[in-house]
Amino acid sequence: MKELFGNTTGLKSNQISRLEKIYRRKISPSLVTTSELASYLLEMSKEIGRQIGVLIDRNGHIDYVAIGDSQKILLPDFGRLRAGEGRFRGLRFVHTHLKEDPINRDDLIDLAILRLDIIASIYYDSFYKEARISIAHLLPQNIQNSLWNIIEPQSIYKFDLNFSEFIDELEKEFARYTTPSKIEFSEGRAVLVHVSNNYNKIDAEESLNELKELSNTAGVEVVDVIIQFRKKFDPKYFLGKGKLEEVVMKSLQFNAQMIIFDQDLTSTQARMIGEMTDLKVLDRTQIILDIFAKRAQSSDGKLQVELAQLKYLLPRLTRQDDGLSRLTGGIGARGPGETKLEIDRRRVRDRLRYLELKLKNIAKSRRGRRMQRKRQKIPVVAIIGYTNAGKSTLLNSLTSSSEYTDNRLFATLDPHARLFCYNPYFNKKYSSKEKYGVEKWDLKKVILIDTVGFIHRLPKGLISAFKATLEELEDASLFLHVIDGSSQRYAEHIKAVEEILSNLNFAHISQLLVINKLDKINQNERNKFIRQYQGLVVSALTGEGLEKIKKKIYERLFIERI
Repeated sequence: MKELFGNTTGLKSNQISRLEKIYRRKISPSLVTTSELASYLLEMSKEIGRQIGVLIDRNGHIDYVAIGDSQKILLPDFGRLRAGEGRFRGLRFVHTHLKEDPINRDDLIDLAILRLDIIASIYYDSFYKEARISIAHLLPQNIQNSLWNIIEPQSIYKFDLNFSEFIDELEKEFARYTTPSKIEFSEGRAVLVHVSNNYNKIDAEESLNELKELSNTAGVEVVDVIIQFRKKFDPKYFLGKGKLEEVVMKSLQFNAQMIIFDQDLTSTQARMIGEMTDLKVLDRTQIILDIFAKRAQSSDGKLQVELAQLKYLLPRLTRQDDGLSRLTGGIGARGPGETKLEIDRRRVRDRLRYLELKLKNIAKSRRGRRMQRKRQKIPVVAIIGYTNAGKSTLLNSLTSSSEYTDNRLFATLDPHARLFCYNPYFNKKYSSKEKYGVEKWDLKKVILIDTVGFIHRLPKGLISAFKATLEELEDASLFLHVIDGSSQRYAEHIKAVEEILSNLNFAHISQLLVINKLDKINQNERNKFIRQYQGLVVSALTGEGLEKIKKKIYERLFIERI
């Protein structure tokens, strides 16, 4: 596409005509530019008092002629244009500077954000009394952590660089450093960003560690993390514009396809950031929604995920733009709720009403099953806890079932109920009918329900969408609160779960704290848990401590209530 880009106001017709003739020139693919073209651009630039630049493809064709002012050039909005696969866009930008300024920061920002092969500046050097050219290119991952390399200015008549060989070697170098390290990271690479106003580095790092786990669970390889502390969040870019430019450049250096924010972005922020880059921009809620979409197996779960996705999407459909359309495939827009973002708000609202009606019917059938359990007077024990605490493993161990388990966040999404029958004759103290009111061989039935794991800042849309599922907790006589004893953040996990229970009005239900994964903690840590929380220490994986859980469940349900 041939285009004269920029403000031509004030230019004479013959000047515009001479600029348009630049398109007829052909540069050898092996050259950055020719001395003739460089001289012509510099001459025209001085004549009109504006910077002039050309975008040249790898075949040597000039695709754009850009006209700026005396200080800078406004390039085409490549942030809205999808580039082909690969590290670079396949364009080199050669432009003039009216001042003796080889490569400035604006040039380097354009180089990185637009993913240019190289950027070259041409200027007149009064010391050498000649026109000189300076070029810069991006660098792959390196020990010095440098983002780019600037080659010393040289005379345009002596400049000698085989561009074809240079760019070929540069792309090979990038490929060598950016090959995915693990096969399971099928969704690509990401740079994580955390912005905070509390200036607590430990909290920021812990939050990013959890986001990293979420990203890995979603199939994303995290290649770098960036933290920024600021007094208040930027209403446009969330973080400072300069810091955002750094994030974009880091993403390109590590060949990351996306930027993931630890906080939720507003629709305006997502759009403004999307206009800065053609990388995919996601936030914490989108990652969690994507994981839920992957994990949903039942029809109920799929409906609930779709409802949550559409509730998240609706306020972001204020306008159709490329920043949003980049989310129509892959991570951030997966599963039964995957909907083209060009869909209008009316159709989204219609779909929301349909889903809410279906989920109401599902809630009715669930209530019917719960009423049946009540009539049978079978107590319900709900296994709750932070995600990846080992709830499903504990259910399998207690009921000899084989529900899916994995060492990943949100491995379980759909609730599972299992009938748990056991004999209360654990030891001699239960043999006295007069004292405890039970027969020696009296079988007791308990329904164990495995629930979806909780997490810090669980999206409100998910809580609302999964209301029908969470209602299962209403009839629980006891919560088996499972804690990952191997986590250094177990205290924060307990607090997060209790906050969610309080918000759901379940704080009144009795809890039995179970510290899981004792095979991964030492004796001192076990004793500390027991003293601090008066809980039970078990290993759901090895079975150690399970009999103590059975005894305690029996005491809570059938002895203490007599």
